[in-house]
Amino acid sequence: MNFFEQNKEIPNQSLGVINGHSLFMKREDLLHPNVSGNKFRKLKYIFEEIISHKVPVVATFGGAFSNHLSATAAVGKELGLKTIGFVRGEEWQNKIDSSSTLSYCHSQKMKLVCISRQAYKKKESSLDVIKILKQFPKFRLIPEGGSEILGVKGCSEILTIKDLKFDVICSSVGSGGTIAGLIKSSSKNQKVLGFNALKNPSINGVISTYTHKKNWEINSNFIFGGFAKTSPILIKFINSFYQKYQIPLDPIYTGKMLFAIFELIKNNQWRWGKKILAIHTGGLQGVTGINQKLKKKKLQTLLYLEDLL
Repeated sequence: MNFFEQNKEIPNQSLGVINGHSLFMKREDLLHPNVSGNKFRKLKYIFEEIISHKVPVVATFGGAFSNHLSATAAVGKELGLKTIGFVRGEEWQNKIDSSSTLSYCHSQKMKLVCISRQAYKKKESSLDVIKILKQFPKFRLIPEGGSEILGVKGCSEILTIKDLKFDVICSSVGSGGTIAGLIKSSSKNQKVLGFNALKNPSINGVISTYTHKKNWEINSNFIFGGFAKTSPILIKFINSFYQKYQIPLDPIYTGKMLFAIFELIKNNQWRWGKKILAIHTGGLQGVTGINQKLKKKKLQTLLYLEDLL
């Protein structure tokens, strides 16, 4: 499968020494222009299985600004597969153009089915979803966020031998697949530290279904109110970070993680080792939507977008 052949070496970019702590960032956001970071990793083996089993239809779930929906649509179009995206919120059906993510998915020929939040909670057991999928005799359902065994397998390839020198590996946490993969490929002497991006009290249990290792923990102190919630302090940090390092961060996942790392070090609360590797999980495609919301509220926006466009 040529789409997932990844020959370029992903750099670990130095962020310098902060209060005696050596900090690097693995630039997984540079993997692919449309399927970057952990989405590239998660979908790799899932789509290899889909192709090998000659499955013509791929269905999955996501919100109106979902990185996972966008990535699945892009891969599906590239491989000539029909994709179906079940979108959280039936109100989006008549305003696809209001979401840059959904507009992109539509351009990639993904069929978008916007369902109620109540139906969305039920996922594949929802009658709305069953009604659509019964039209297809053969399909592959990918869970929200792409977190499943094959997705974890792909994420276990993020770390390489050269990363063994780090004391701690840091990652943002959503559905749990990325950090599970990092834990699987980490050494017993390393700590894997996850920073929750949302209110998710059950995440430890989810991660534990993928690994028996104990060298990890989840920090939920920097969720900024919940999933996709931001604050002026976070946006200011992301803008300052970009001005200093020329690395764009998203405010949903990676931005919260880096904010947390800097705050903990600055306040002498960091206790996980001096050599730190933070994983950039991509997710920049949805930032346009975040900026639209910030502009409506007359708040500071993410300034680096002008450089990226």
